[in-house]
Amino acid sequence: MTDFCDQIFVLLKHWLVGFFPAAGQPLVSVVLSIAAIMGVFALLFGITTVLERKAIGRMQNRYGPNRVGPYGLLQFAADGIKALTKEDVVPRAADKVVHFLAPLVLIVPVFLVMSVLPFGRNMAPINIDDGVLFFFAVGAATELAVFMAGWSSRNKYSLRGAMRAIAQMISYEVPLIISTIAVVMMDGSLSIVQIVQAQAEYSGQLPHWHVFTPWGFAGFLLFMIAATAESNRSPFDLPEGESEIVAGYFIEYSGFKFALFFLAEYLGMFAVSGLAISLFLGGWSAPLAFLSWLPSWLWFFAKLGALIGLFIWVRGTLPRMRMDQLMNFAWKFMLPMALLNIVAAGLWRFLPAGFDRWAVCSAVIAVPYFLLGRGLMGSKQFAKRTYRYAE
Repeated sequence: MTDFCDQIFVLLKHWLVGFFPAAGQPLVSVVLSIAAIMGVFALLFGITTVLERKAIGRMQNRYGPNRVGPYGLLQFAADGIKALTKEDVVPRAADKVVHFLAPLVLIVPVFLVMSVLPFGRNMAPINIDDGVLFFFAVGAATELAVFMAGWSSRNKYSLRGAMRAIAQMISYEVPLIISTIAVVMMDGSLSIVQIVQAQAEYSGQLPHWHVFTPWGFAGFLLFMIAATAESNRSPFDLPEGESEIVAGYFIEYSGFKFALFFLAEYLGMFAVSGLAISLFLGGWSAPLAFLSWLPSWLWFFAKLGALIGLFIWVRGTLPRMRMDQLMNFAWKFMLPMALLNIVAAGLWRFLPAGFDRWAVCSAVIAVPYFLLGRGLMGSKQFAKRTYRYAE
């Protein structure tokens, strides 16, 4: 019964594919995988938007959505209908073809990268040997879509917002990718499925998750910070800095096109969270051995929900950074720490197991963290502000 619950979606897919001729079964299998990914994450997007608005409302001592449906839980459906029925306004001087294609080019890669994530045991839509490389290679297309949206609108605020977004995405994509190198080094594989399987073993009741090592914990923190910036989430939501550039690179979009940008931002957050779960948090494996009887897909989505809650908590807590602070933090702190984390992972691999390995690897990470942090906080960009009031 436990195996049946764990593999219920795999068995259901095989059962549905069996109704079709052998020649068409591969195509049907692909269509079913695409439909499952789009359906599940589109629904998760709607639920997340409502829960995020409710959570931030509670943090800010105000009401969240509470009118549409029970407890306001159907607010996302009302918002979707509103976006579909609103007029699509395109600037007269805009490049209409590029303007139309930009939201599509942005959202397609996000769905593609989800195809290499293992959502449970035997539940990776595409199991390729270079899954990590595929994830970052396809995900890089989002930068092109952002530039298309900003340039095609023929609006100076839109173009400035696009250039700001691209500068941020490129700056934080470097430490994001470097933070994963330590995991690839330790497991000797670029396959996300194999990386998850390497963490699915237990020492007694404790799992072999990478996050429970010094280099894995540091890599996870660096990955999540960079992923927050890549997803344009607070405190790195400068591309949507409404106080300076009105609404960023999609200011000239309305109706369902604007909704696609909104959808792509959340789907990107889900995708990078899924990759973080697979690389550092054991993927679909249980946190304790005696809990392994629960379905593997349940553990994956439980971890995904926890990371989504973390994103919401950070958004409701931290203020937005300035652009100079954001860039200095990326190049003067995140990048050196990501490179040093590779050194720590190499030492962990070759030093004998014991207290000395923990002490050395922790020192390689902690000492530069302290020194770089002190140097960054002592700079003019992060210096303590002195407020003066007019007499």
